[in-house]
Amino acid sequence: MLHGLHLYNVLRGLPVKLTTHNVGQVNSIGNAIFLAGSVRYACPHATFMFHGVGFDVPQGARFEEKLLRERLGSLLNDQKRIGSIIQERTKIDQAEIEGLFREAQTKDAAFARDKGIVDEIRDIQIPPGAPIFTLVFQR
Repeated sequence: MLHGLHLYNVLRGLPVKLTTHNVGQVNSIGNAIFLAGSVRYACPHATFMFHGVGFDVPQGARFEEKLLRERLGSLLNDQKRIGSIIQERTKIDQAEIEGLFREAQTKDAAFARDKGIVDEIRDIQIPPGAPIFTLVFQR
């Protein structure tokens, strides 16, 4: 999640007109990264999946009130930051964002167009001979 917010900020700071195009699915923190685009498209069958922030629990972990409060505070802060990006860059208001996070909803391209996630629904068109780059992210 943290790396996704860093990437969003870097992409927004680039001195280029960034176009993002959902050609399949955008999930989780990928929604914030996708919204970094100045121009945004989605293919007709593309989807966007939203869910709240969570954390993994190591086996045998012990939780006390202090740790739980700390984790909850961090989780709510991260969710607020992601929600603020969505609210700033789309037509989705805070109440609807909270619902998307709470219900872990997947939305289609028509929803994305209507809510300002994308500017237009259109198939991707790669001109013949255009350079193609593969980005592979690993932890």
